Amino acid sequence: VSGVEAHVGYWLRVVSNHVSQAFMAKVEGKGVTVAEWVVLRELFDGEEMMPSVLAERLGMTRGAISKLVERVHRKGLVDKTVSEEDRRSQRLRLTASGKRLVPVLAKLADENDREFFGHLNVVERGRLAGTLQGIVERNGWKEVAVD
Repeated sequence: VSGVEAHVGYWLRVVSNHVSQAFMAKVEGKGVTVAEWVVLRELFDGEEMMPSVLAERLGMTRGAISKLVERVHRKGLVDKTVSEEDRRSQRLRLTASGKRLVPVLAKLADENDREFFGHLNVVERGRLAGTLQGIVERNGWKEVAVD
């Protein structure tokens, strides 16, 4: 019977737990969760976006997106505009506070990467990222990691 250390999945989980927990602590220090950061970052490059489009891009359900959007809206980071033609239709965009916060959070993400993977050279980092991306593509996973 093989031991747990004999499995690549075990080592991925160890690394993932440490990387994720460190990043979670960093962004929570700025008043948002990792899931909220992902939503804010997705909205950062665009003008306005419908919640259904955001849900599709992140591989999340509309219900999950609605809850996340409501949280960042209450925090004053996202504006919701209701369509005049269809009162059920909304458009989302970052507020000025949200636009200022995203680069701060992105810097934390960059720092977190350097903290855990900075000892790897460019080739090693590329190989690791490529291997992990290949696993994701081969399995057809679409959802964005938010936990």
